[in-house]
Amino acid sequence: MRFVFYTHSAVSDWNHGNAHFQRGIMRELVARGHEVVALEPADGWSRSNLLAEQGPFAIERFRRDFPELMTATYDGAFEHEAWLTGADVVIVHEWTDPELVARIGRARAQRGDFTLLFHDTHHRAVSAMQVIAALQLDHYDGVLVFGEVLRESYLRAGWGKRVFTWHEAADERLFKPWPEIDAVSDLVWIGNWGDDERSAEISEFLIEPASALGLSGTIHGVRYPPHALTALADAGLRYEGWIANADVPKALARHRVTVHIPRRPYRESLPGIPTIRMFEALACGIPLISAPWSDEEGLFRPGVDFLFARDGSEMRGHLRDVLHDAALAKTLASSGLETIRARHSCRHRADELFVILAACGDRRASETIPAREAAA
Repeated sequence: MRFVFYTHSAVSDWNHGNAHFQRGIMRELVARGHEVVALEPADGWSRSNLLAEQGPFAIERFRRDFPELMTATYDGAFEHEAWLTGADVVIVHEWTDPELVARIGRARAQRGDFTLLFHDTHHRAVSAMQVIAALQLDHYDGVLVFGEVLRESYLRAGWGKRVFTWHEAADERLFKPWPEIDAVSDLVWIGNWGDDERSAEISEFLIEPASALGLSGTIHGVRYPPHALTALADAGLRYEGWIANADVPKALARHRVTVHIPRRPYRESLPGIPTIRMFEALACGIPLISAPWSDEEGLFRPGVDFLFARDGSEMRGHLRDVLHDAALAKTLASSGLETIRARHSCRHRADELFVILAACGDRRASETIPAREAAA
């Protein structure tokens, strides 16, 4: 089958976590023998910032790290309808310009020979409903959302013909343990500043516990303001800026523990949805301690796969325990990895995608559904 993905960027993951899952899904589809192309705007915000900070080397890095992925950029003169010719499935991400979202929908209505899905991995459906309400999704065969609470929001508002929960997951081809690498530092956190959506949480669950315990550690991410960089330095944490997602597994392996700090809009308005960094960290077999979020869909086994910290004091205690109890650290790491391998890899999500496509009436997808999924 031929898949076309409209992405904000497949090439750049600069402050753009959606690229992680999209790349993983595309790689899984390619590995299964499907043809996949990713389209992205030439002047996309993430791509432009990555090039401004890292230069052309960043594009070369992407091609070296993900040689199986075919990408193309588009501008105002791009002939989208020509690229849709021959497509079996088109998946349009929520960051796509609304006019283009509507244009692709019209192409689906006029031709009708491909399955068209809208993919939402953001909180605007609850935090800026007017933005999603204005999108023209009438001709889309279905909507993919990364959590049940978001699916319920779409259904209540009447957006889209069919709405399916399709959680993010880890790309197991990339995210895996590296036991041959020795851990040389205590704590690592990989996350962006987040437009002040988690500034207080970063202080409470990362900076203050690390400082109180005197931990060594490394922070990766972008858009940290000067006062945040000062706070990290005062806590004894090294700030190393942007890191290519392909380098994350080895970075995690060089540390003994990591933390998960969700942004406030997700914690408050979209319960049940962790960040993709949680899936990726657990897939790498590193002990993880999470700031509060509500696992309403039972994605994980809290207390078994990872530890929850209700406040900064509990975070300090959990960090101390994990760093001083090798058996606890090993048990957490193996349990988290077990759950990812059993439920939350891009392999699982690709299986789910074909079930969804079949539910949308795609007979070609029905022929590819694994027997275990069809039986379910």
